[in-house]
Amino acid sequence: MPDGPVTLEELGGRAVAASRILALASTIQKDEALSQAADLLRARAGEILAANHADVANATAGGATETIVDRLRLSDSRLEAMAAGLRAVARLEDPVGEIVEGHVRPNGLRVERVRVPLGVVGIIYENRPNVTSDAAALCLKAGNAAFLRGSSGALQTNTAVAAVLRDGAVKAGLPADGVSLVTDTRHETAERFVQLRGLIDCLIPRGGPALIAMILDKATVPYVLDGDGNCHVYIDAAADLDMAERIVVNAKVQRPSVCNAAESLVIHAAVAGDFVPRIAARLATHGVTLVGDDRARSLAPSVGPATEEDFAKEYLDLKASVAVVDSLDAAIAHISAYGSGHSEAIVTADLGAAQRFVREVDAAAVVVNASTRFIDGAELGLGAEVGISTQKLHARGPMGLRALTSVKYVVYGEGQVRT
Repeated sequence: MPDGPVTLEELGGRAVAASRILALASTIQKDEALSQAADLLRARAGEILAANHADVANATAGGATETIVDRLRLSDSRLEAMAAGLRAVARLEDPVGEIVEGHVRPNGLRVERVRVPLGVVGIIYENRPNVTSDAAALCLKAGNAAFLRGSSGALQTNTAVAAVLRDGAVKAGLPADGVSLVTDTRHETAERFVQLRGLIDCLIPRGGPALIAMILDKATVPYVLDGDGNCHVYIDAAADLDMAERIVVNAKVQRPSVCNAAESLVIHAAVAGDFVPRIAARLATHGVTLVGDDRARSLAPSVGPATEEDFAKEYLDLKASVAVVDSLDAAIAHISAYGSGHSEAIVTADLGAAQRFVREVDAAAVVVNASTRFIDGAELGLGAEVGISTQKLHARGPMGLRALTSVKYVVYGEGQVRT
């Protein structure tokens, strides 16, 4: 962040100026900036963790839920993962300048579509300090300036992490303002941020329903929604129940506070008699509360009653809904009615059922016989992600480097004129 008081608009102007330099930066320079930042994350781990400890203490004292605190908390291992993420992005192929497609017209004109940076990418997000490093790394590698507005709850951590990224850029000969953090975390500043038309080229929000509602109501810049994750795991009649148990436990329990954790179980009636009591007992050992429909409750007394709202809810906690259905058609209908279009999984040994599920479920990601927790940029080989888009225009699913570029048409001629 620049020294001294600056307005939001001045910060945006500096980001625009930096973006023009980054758009022309070499791959070597960009990779060096990320490598330097990874080294600095390790070298400054003590001060970053101290800043994070202060943020966590403030959140805890303020009555934040364990889900919020878990998203906020850094550790040596999480900091190491952030550094590894920076290095992973540095190793990725640079998308800028890639020829997406090309052809030659009958008149001799050579037409190409070429990847170019978006410009200034605005990221507005809540208590997730790893977003600061992931988003900045991807923006920088794609030749964009990262204009970041985090939450008040993570301000000290975000400031420390952003300083590392800025210093890494400078060490590589790139402008520090390629990574800019808004330190004014008032709500009215957030509303102004999403209206910086002419300064922000693309806005990506990462947060809960209140943030998304504000974007939908207030934003005047183009945005890509990182939506809710009411992710389902459907246990088909032909499922291997041992496999299903492993997948459900991992998808629900491994890190329940993130958007790709499973929130809803849908179980075919043919296996429900065995699987509902079994999974209810297994999840209970991890502290998971289940609510469900009458059929699920009749099979496991520990399952509480579920409302319509329960089936549609993204819990981000040790809680899930469970529904029993009579067919694959009914499972797909249930997911269509209550899903958020994020990630949906099927467990089955029936290839035909898997193929139908893949074709007919409308979601950014569909998983066959694996945990929804794999729907993550790093896990899918993107190095990192700036978010998971649940909309259908420009980008969908985990947004890696290519989702942070646009294309331009480049036409080469030899004096042709149109008649």
